[in-house]
Amino acid sequence: MKIVILIARILMGLIFVVFGLNGFLNFLSMGPMPTGLAGQFVGALVLSHYFWVVAALQIAGGALLLVNRFVPLALVLLGPVIVNIICYHAFLNPIGAGPAAVVTVLWFIVFYAHRQYFSGIFVQRA
Repeated sequence: MKIVILIARILMGLIFVVFGLNGFLNFLSMGPMPTGLAGQFVGALVLSHYFWVVAALQIAGGALLLVNRFVPLALVLLGPVIVNIICYHAFLNPIGAGPAAVVTVLWFIVFYAHRQYFSGIFVQRA
């Protein structure tokens, strides 16, 4: 199980560092701009420079996963990014939902290995 967790952590770290850097450097071709609401959504992210914030969070979270430091913080940073990716593909553009599902599974594998650090948020307090 330790090897699966190690592979999941490193793979997820690489994915987020590469795609986060791509947000700044544009070295990967992302294909044509989607049409309809999906295109408007992506256009709004790019024009408002909000996409740079997301890319910076991806780089930070991915780098923390790669160096195996502050992994719970990395999971907290990347969790909302993954939720937005899943929602984008579920509601706006179903094409490309496969890699989003893979990243989600990887996130849950790493989360499960570090679940003890999140135990405090699942406690009901009076």
